Amino acid sequence: MKKVKIFDTTLRDGEQSPGCSMSKEDKIRIAKQLDEMGVDVIEAGFAASNQKDFEAIKEIAKVVKRATVVSLARCNKKDIDKAYESVRDAVHPKIHVFIATSDIHMYYKLRMDREEVIEKVRECVTYAKGKCDEIEFSLEDATRSNPDFACRVIDTAIECGANTINIPDTVGYITNEEFKNFIVYLKCNSRLDEVELSVHCHNDLGLATANSLMAVMCGANQVECTVNGIGERAGNAAMEEIVAAIKTRSDIFDAYTNIDTRKIKMISNMVIEATGSMVQNNKAVVGENAFKHESGIHQAGVISERQTYELMDPSEYGIEEDSIVIGIHSGKAAIVDKIQKMGMNPFDYEIDEIVKDIKSYCESSKSVPDEKFFEIVSANKKYRIALNKAM
Repeated sequence: MKKVKIFDTTLRDGEQSPGCSMSKEDKIRIAKQLDEMGVDVIEAGFAASNQKDFEAIKEIAKVVKRATVVSLARCNKKDIDKAYESVRDAVHPKIHVFIATSDIHMYYKLRMDREEVIEKVRECVTYAKGKCDEIEFSLEDATRSNPDFACRVIDTAIECGANTINIPDTVGYITNEEFKNFIVYLKCNSRLDEVELSVHCHNDLGLATANSLMAVMCGANQVECTVNGIGERAGNAAMEEIVAAIKTRSDIFDAYTNIDTRKIKMISNMVIEATGSMVQNNKAVVGENAFKHESGIHQAGVISERQTYELMDPSEYGIEEDSIVIGIHSGKAAIVDKIQKMGMNPFDYEIDEIVKDIKSYCESSKSVPDEKFFEIVSANKKYRIALNKAM
């Protein structure tokens, strides 16, 4: 099995999500947790963007013990100087240099032609390599770039010292099969196999996780992602989804990550607290409903054997609460299980009456809180019903 590195860019790309800015203290706290849970690379920010980012990266570089600490830099010497200055105190520093390579970006944003871009790559990757041993180079908007030109850019960056080449799907444009074919083409027509291959997928069409996993199957050994999938526009590939998929379907991916999955829910909550950006209830792995069941059929299956309806053990992802939700769709099996978990004997109660009362209650309420469940159950104790009949 091959190791897939997790490159977490929550503190850089994630923070660029509208309304998700974080304080320096929050960033340091999250970086420490990412390091402890086994993230391989932490992109701590974009040092040249503002002084706040620069100072946060410098502090993160000092406290992270195991992970590589990265700062992003555009293809210009001032950015690279600032990036190196911010990460130089890290145990494992790295500079991440990028430039756009699609025709639309080169024409409208850079005002440069292809040859000018090639020369800028040559100049800036060489310059960055003179400051730091570890260099990642990204072809911004790679998936909308001419494949042959992309190969030329890749070869130039590698020739000048890049250790990692990142292929971003910057606007979430590419489909699964297209991404597979694109990566295979690049590997066959450039020196990409000589270095670490990374991918960075956005979620504009809801394909970020799927495309990242396809890249792993095509040889990528690093995936760039964010906690809870936060990021610009529709966000990035979600770290928890990437890690859970590789762990759960190791038979398909023949790969593993270093992530301690028991800390995933904790880091998810930390990012929510720091950014104020909630995740939807049905969000994979970390959503409120990701491991919960209300349907009576599903509840009966899970009570009998979790794997009937749970692909993963929630405790392996830091989720310990009861997965059974008592609601209008619940059946006898869930009611009996809940009564037992509350320390009571189900044989002392009229289960059919409890089910009826719960369904009646749920006509005006979405679910039954524990205190209401206890009240309904208590009102249906057999001896109490018998006593009422006798009177």
